[in-house]
Amino acid sequence: MATLRRATYFLVLVLLVLVVVLLAYSNPEPVTLDIGITRIENVSMSVALAGAFAVGWLFGLISAGAALLRMMGDRRRLRREIRFAEAELSSLRGLPLQDAD
Repeated sequence: MATLRRATYFLVLVLLVLVVVLLAYSNPEPVTLDIGITRIENVSMSVALAGAFAVGWLFGLISAGAALLRMMGDRRRLRREIRFAEAELSSLRGLPLQDAD
C-alpha cells in the first residue's frame, strides 16, 4: 500500500514538472510585473508564476500555523476547565446529602 502511494506521489510530481516545462516552453517572452510598490520588468512568465505559487504557499503555511496555535491554546484552556470541573465534582460528591423533609 505504501509503495502504491509513493508511486502515485511520484507520478503526480512528474506530471506537475511536465506541466511547468510545457508552460515555460509555451510562454518564453518576458512580462512586466506591477506589484503595487514596485515594477519588475523582463521577467519570464514561468518565474512569475513560480513566485506567485511560492508566495501563496508561504501565506498558507503562516495561516495554518496561526490556526494550529489558536487550537493549541483552546485545547490548553479546555483541559484546565476539565480539571476544575472534575475537582468541583469530587468535592460535591464528598458532601453529605440533605433530606428534603
